[in-house]
Amino acid sequence: MPIATPEVYNEMLDRAKAGKFAYPAINVTSSQTLHAALRGFAEAESDGIVQISTGGAEFLGGQHSKDMVTGAVALAEFAHIVAEKYDVNIALHTDHCPKDKLDGYVRPLLAVSEERVKAGRNPLFQSHMWDGSAETLADNLSIAQELLERARAAKIILEVEITPTGGEEDGVSHEINDSLYTTVDDAVRTAEALGLGDKGRYLLAASFGNVHGVYKPGNVVLRPELLKELNEGVAAKYGKPAGSQPFDFVFHGGSGSSPEEILTALENGVVKMNIDTDTQYAFTRPVADHMFRNYDGVLKVDGEVGNKKTYDPRTWGKLAEASMSARVVEACQNLRSNGTRLK
Repeated sequence: MPIATPEVYNEMLDRAKAGKFAYPAINVTSSQTLHAALRGFAEAESDGIVQISTGGAEFLGGQHSKDMVTGAVALAEFAHIVAEKYDVNIALHTDHCPKDKLDGYVRPLLAVSEERVKAGRNPLFQSHMWDGSAETLADNLSIAQELLERARAAKIILEVEITPTGGEEDGVSHEINDSLYTTVDDAVRTAEALGLGDKGRYLLAASFGNVHGVYKPGNVVLRPELLKELNEGVAAKYGKPAGSQPFDFVFHGGSGSSPEEILTALENGVVKMNIDTDTQYAFTRPVADHMFRNYDGVLKVDGEVGNKKTYDPRTWGKLAEASMSARVVEACQNLRSNGTRLK
């Protein structure tokens, strides 16, 4: 199947919300990690989301120029071709983009999709993220309004992060403290500024103690039940029925989360969960194992010639792809998206 159309992507998110499951959003940095993600989704019989961060896009742009737009566009075009060989629907997304990188990343990518849509084609990416968590909420939402209007016109969904996620990702960092919890007032102000779908669809990365990076279970105090409070507060404000869930939530910083915490998040409206740290490790672990086991083969030790079959990147690359794809399957199982692909 091809990359999801705007209509299919909306249907994917609607089905996740109704079915109380979420799609893993897998960060990729190469054609190989892209294939690992696609393979994992296909093996899990799950539709999914593949995303590129600013750092990932810079890496994809090559170390000569480090151009983020070139890197993101190149991998997206590649994905549009290779995804047709996998029997799942895949949405392309750009991950965390702070204010100082908007003009070098999201805005140019929106322009690419605007031109495609004007020409009668689908957008290149299906969603983009604006990370204004380092700004005041007023400034954050003001920029979000501008981006949401452009995204809507280009048939793209916007993701917004209104309050900080702890830890560090691609140079954006926040302390781990009590500010990592979105309030009902924050949620109401978001709905007032961005609407509830009437001004364009958006995904909301609210904070409930989330922290980027590597943490063992118990080291981060997550409160996914807070998402229910946010939905209830906004539903009451706008006269929505009791139990309704106005927001499509995104779960950031989920490494080390317990199954119970994930389940609670799903029940309270999470439709997308970012997976990066765990898949990075899954990709690298078998490569390290291969190098240690074949030290004399991958290196020309003491003037020897080594073993081409062991240092051929395809040899260890296949191991890395298989390991990462298995971790994607696990993510689909944890988020209950396995076996839910659109036929």
